[in-house]
Amino acid sequence: MDELLTRITAETGLDTATAKRAVGSILAFLSAESDDPAVGTMIKETPGAEDAMAATGGDAYSGGGIMALGAGLMGMGLDMGQIQTVAQDLVAYSKIHAGADTVDRVIASVPGLAQFV
Repeated sequence: MDELLTRITAETGLDTATAKRAVGSILAFLSAESDDPAVGTMIKETPGAEDAMAATGGDAYSGGGIMALGAGLMGMGLDMGQIQTVAQDLVAYSKIHAGADTVDRVIASVPGLAQFV
């Protein structure tokens, strides 16, 4: 996860704690919005994913679809460009560790997500 967070902070200017909370919130969103077992596989096989979800400090996604996730991330101080960078970097990192097929299944299992990543 340190590798991912280093990349995100370098590309977005976010501090490490905010980047980790953002990643955790996106993972919590995926977990809540999809019933595909691929989500659990992705979280389990992506190093640091469970820790990132725990780092949200109760601010993790709690429902409302992709727009609610976006609002929550903006509430953390991210702009749209930063949100897209975090999401794309998380997807790329997860594909390395959990496999492209698994991550692609996750993305396909969440309505409307594919257009954002």
